[in-house]
Amino acid sequence: MRGNNTRSLGEVSMRRIKRKMHYRGAAAKALALPLFAALASCGQAPDGGDASVYEGARLIIGDGSVIENGSLVVENGQITAVGAAGQVSVPAGAEAMDLSGMTVIPALVDTHVHMGTTREDLLNDLRRRAYFGVGAAMSMGSDLEGTPLEMRDEIHAGHARYLSTGTGITRPEPGRRQVHWINTVDEAGEAVRTEAARDMDIVKIWVDDRNGQFDKLTPELYGAVIDVAHQNDVRVSAHIFNQEDAKGLLRAGLDIFAHGVRDRDIDGETIRLFNANPDVVLIPNLPGRGVSADYSWLEGSIPAGSLQQLQSMGSDPMAQAAYGIQARNLARLSQQGVTIAMGTDGNTPWGAHVEMEDMAEAGMSPGDVIVSATGNAAELLGLDDMGTLEAGKSADFVILEANPLDDITNTRQISSVYLRGEAVDRDNFMW
Repeated sequence: MRGNNTRSLGEVSMRRIKRKMHYRGAAAKALALPLFAALASCGQAPDGGDASVYEGARLIIGDGSVIENGSLVVENGQITAVGAAGQVSVPAGAEAMDLSGMTVIPALVDTHVHMGTTREDLLNDLRRRAYFGVGAAMSMGSDLEGTPLEMRDEIHAGHARYLSTGTGITRPEPGRRQVHWINTVDEAGEAVRTEAARDMDIVKIWVDDRNGQFDKLTPELYGAVIDVAHQNDVRVSAHIFNQEDAKGLLRAGLDIFAHGVRDRDIDGETIRLFNANPDVVLIPNLPGRGVSADYSWLEGSIPAGSLQQLQSMGSDPMAQAAYGIQARNLARLSQQGVTIAMGTDGNTPWGAHVEMEDMAEAGMSPGDVIVSATGNAAELLGLDDMGTLEAGKSADFVILEANPLDDITNTRQISSVYLRGEAVDRDNFMW
């Protein structure tokens, strides 16, 4: 335990609970949901309503469990029953969808991105992510007051949900993006309080000298950020590069790593510190593997010029070495039971599928990778109505043509995407 300010992922403030309610749809749906769930659990099927049952697919729940031949019942945008085929109560008159031979996974959740900041750009980013099966994404540290923060509570059909950590905190970095630049403990506290007043659940810090270009946050400064953040019921996510900074942040009570250690293979002390802080979550954000890859699965989904550029990328020994360090570190921490959540960094709408392949190449099982991109990621972001295929959750799921447990790249074989029970229009997608 890390002291009085430590909070588990499941502990949320009333402020965070209120924010979550914005994502639950119309009030009538939220009020009706407990009744539907109760009737389903008692074997009684409510009549009428906008109900569908998806039958015969493999259901990858998002918590590590799998139902090989399952039924998924959706009513009014919510999942109301999940179970083995023939063992789920289905509402009278429900539309039946035969998914035999297919696989259903929860919509993906990307915990670390940097999206557009104008309304038009952000909506386009969220629409493009939905096409690729991403149901929610968190912009981490680059959002100033006003747009896009005003859009956090908005729900748009056919778009992923948008979350933000607001404006991040670091030492002055002239020439780079303008965030909270701090040099004193008082400035650290003021920056955190500003973000807390904007209703942030997570604040982002950068602990990195950018290859010696700038001074980086000292232990005194990032310690002050963490202390004040926890006093205000805010968690802290840190961009790091060096192992020594990771150790210092773990000792200071950090909640989330927005990157893994990148300068070297982690040592035993780092592993012991992770084990001593079991609530810490790692977002690996692996770099490119530096090898040629087949991007033909993107044909027709992105501009031809962008696809050609991706296809022309060749071998890069330096990138291979960088990936190797981070991949080995991820494998060791995953084996130690550290909670892993998927994040991609940057602004690549299809990046979740590449990141998941990279995580599997690092040594994580496909099942663990899917949990990292669904249940773990949703829990990290406080999205308790998505991330798993369970009664009471929003009907956010992806239907796949092939089984990603056999090959993680099968997450790219998307048949359809559903967000809040409505199919995303992928046939008429325009970049």
